[in-house]
Amino acid sequence: MSEKTQPSSGSRQRIDKWLFFARMIKSRSLAQAHVQSGHVRINGERVSQPSHQIKIGDRIELSLDRRELVLIVKSGGARRGPFEEARLLYDDISPSPEDRKRLTPYEQATRDTGSGRPTKKERRAIDRLMSDDD
Repeated sequence: MSEKTQPSSGSRQRIDKWLFFARMIKSRSLAQAHVQSGHVRINGERVSQPSHQIKIGDRIELSLDRRELVLIVKSGGARRGPFEEARLLYDDISPSPEDRKRLTPYEQATRDTGSGRPTKKERRAIDRLMSDDD
């Protein structure tokens, strides 16, 4: 490969190109839009410029539709190759889905007793308590 197409080990690369080469996002224009929308963090800081330069050792936190990825950059990409080639560009240190606490729909709908607005039943009890009819 020529030196022009192969980034050197100390070089930097645009985040949108790297995400495209690493096969995290389907196209470079989608990668640019994803970065601009604020779904990418590099070394803990939110990035909004697709031209932001990354280097080997950077930690990339990427929010995709159905998952959160945490990647460590191992190498810069030269092209969008097959998956076997793309996965050599990063180490995936994302937490497994079992490690993340997922709430069931029932758990999302229920609330702790005494928090938030009173329910209809609780409101009736308050009204009975406050009434002077007794």
